[in-house]
Parts: sequence; C-alpha cells; structure tokens
Amino acid sequence: MSIGRLKHVFPGGNTSLGFYSYYHHMIGPEATRIFVLKGGPGVGKSSFMRKISEEMQERGYDVEHHHCSSDNGSLDGLVIPGIGVALLDGTAPHVVDPKQPGAVDEIINLGEYWNEAKLREHKDEILSTTRRISRLFGIAYSQLAEAKVIRDEMEGYVTESMDFARVNRLTSDIIHDIFSQTPSQHRVVPRARHLFCSAFTPDGVMHHIESLLPGVKKLYLIKGQPGTGRSTLVERIALAAHHKGLRTEVYHCAFEPKKVDLVVIPEVKTAVLKDVPEVVFDPATVPGLRITIHNLDAHIKRAVLEQYAVELMAAKARFADALKRAIRYIRDAKLTHDYLEGFYVPAMDFAAIDRKRVEITKRILDYPAEAEQLRIKQTASGV
Repeated sequence: MSIGRLKHVFPGGNTSLGFYSYYHHMIGPEATRIFVLKGGPGVGKSSFMRKISEEMQERGYDVEHHHCSSDNGSLDGLVIPGIGVALLDGTAPHVVDPKQPGAVDEIINLGEYWNEAKLREHKDEILSTTRRISRLFGIAYSQLAEAKVIRDEMEGYVTESMDFARVNRLTSDIIHDIFSQTPSQHRVVPRARHLFCSAFTPDGVMHHIESLLPGVKKLYLIKGQPGTGRSTLVERIALAAHHKGLRTEVYHCAFEPKKVDLVVIPEVKTAVLKDVPEVVFDPATVPGLRITIHNLDAHIKRAVLEQYAVELMAAKARFADALKRAIRYIRDAKLTHDYLEGFYVPAMDFAAIDRKRVEITKRILDYPAEAEQLRIKQTASGV
C-alpha cells in the first residue's frame, strides 16, 4: 500500500487586520465527522492530531496538515478529505463550537485529563503569562497595521505609474489561454475553498506552496511591485474559473488576508501564483511544472514612477523594519506560550490521552465502511 500524500496549509494568520481566520473552509458541509479538540496549552492537541495523521497516511489516505501561524511546528487542524473527517483545535484565538452537535460535530475535551490541583498551584503565573501573550500579539498586530499603512503609500506611487489597460489585456489573454478549451458546467455550484499558503510565524515568513501543486501541470507566475495589480489579476482568474463552474483552491495573502496570492484550478491542472519577495519560493524546483512568467513591472510608466524614487526607497526600508518588529513580537509570544505550556505538561495524563486517541482513530477507520453501507442501502431503496 502506498503512503498517502501530505498537504500543508495555514487556516489562519497573523495579518495586518490582526488574527484572521478561514477555519470555516477547512472542511465542507458534506463532512462525515468533525472532532473539535478543547483544552489548554500543552495538553497534547497537536500531537493527538499528528499521530492520527501518521497512521492514516500509512494506510494510504491523503491528509492535510493545517498549521498554526503562531507556532508553525504545531497543528491547528487535520483533515482527511477521502473520508470527510476533520480534527480541529477549537481553542482561542480560533474558537470553534459544534454547529451540528452529535450529527456531525463532536467535542473532545482533553482538559478532562489534567490534574486541576497541580494547575491551581500556578494560577497567578498562568493568568499573568496569558495576559503577557495577549499583549505581545497586540503589539505584533500594531506593527503589521503600521506596515500596511506604509505598503499603501508604496502602492500609491506605483499605481499612479501603471498602464492598467495593458494589465487588463494581459489578464484577458491569460483567462482565454486557461479556459478557452474548457466547457462550462452549471449542474452544481462550484466550491471555492479559501485558506492561506504562507504565514508570518515565529520563524519568519513560512510557506508550503510546493505541497499544493502536485497534479498542476502549468503555473502562471505573476511578478511585479506592490501596486502593479498582481492580486487583482489572480483574483480575476479565480472568479473566471468560478463562473466556468470549476472548483478552485484560493490561497490568501498572509499580510492582507482579503487579497489572493495563489489560485489552484484542479480540473484544468493549472495554478496562478503571485510572486511575493518575502515568500521565498522557486517554482522551478517543482518537477514537471511548465512555468509562464508575466512581470507587471513591464507596464509601469517609468518617467512617472521616477518622480517618487526617494520616497519609494524610504518607504521600502520602513516597511521592512515594521515587518521585522512584528515577527520579533510573534516570536516573543511563542516563547512566552512555551513557558505557559510548562505549567500544563506535568499536570497531564498523557497515557489516558493516548487511549482516547486510539479510540478516535478506530472510529475514523470505521467511517469508510459506514459510508459504503449507506450507499448500498440508498441504492437498494432507489434513493
């Protein structure tokens, strides 16, 4: 049996708008089962999901690791698409509560396995450390918000210099190139799934783009300075795919979470990626990928932009400094969170948690057989 494929994404991010979540896109409404993990820091939620992931992969199931942007070594979620199962960290800042309790959603409270007396011995330190973590993230978000103001200034200089008529023409050409041989389908409303492919983390800007491209044969790489219209171009192609009735995977910008960095269109084995200098990724490292590069800087009116050369250079330096400060505070928050976990780990009964994990894994493995029995029953009854 072959090992299942592993996909890496971020469901939430530390952004210029604060913490921003696309958790509701982790798994669709057709889910078989959603397990919502509750409990404090250090109770083993990430390890619980990772061990289940390893077993499912060994059994040949593809899995998705949904990483935590504030601790990229930890998981916020595990999705097993082939059987419609998800396990989610339902604690702050991404609080998740069951929407269909019992029928689909179920809470697993790992807080049942801690020694409350041990935790109460450190009550004051736990409270003060928790407040410190919140304050550090608040400072980080203020730095990212400051960086957004600077980025807006930078984009303003470039936008004033752009020939957007030529960018619109290029966008239309790319849309024609991708979809001209693809018939539209309007039998069902296509799903557009929204997540992040990169994040501001304690280790800097991290990404998992290469794990999102298996099956993709052609990549359009859109280069250019901020303000040249890169995100708008990618968004327009995602919208064109949606209008064609095609399923899309839409990956948002780690800095401006309403903008788009990447769209993957599985039915046509095509992706369109915005090149972001802070996200160090070379698509040439992906085997078998045909890459077409379009640099929107080619449509800048240089004489106009050169008027702002000094201002643009200064803004770029201020922007880089603000990002560095933000990442430093995110790193400090992570280190403080590690200190907080130190109070919980000794208080946990990890043997009991392992037994619970084995029980949940067995239930997950039973779901494919249940689904097949339901299909046979529906077929026999003519449903």
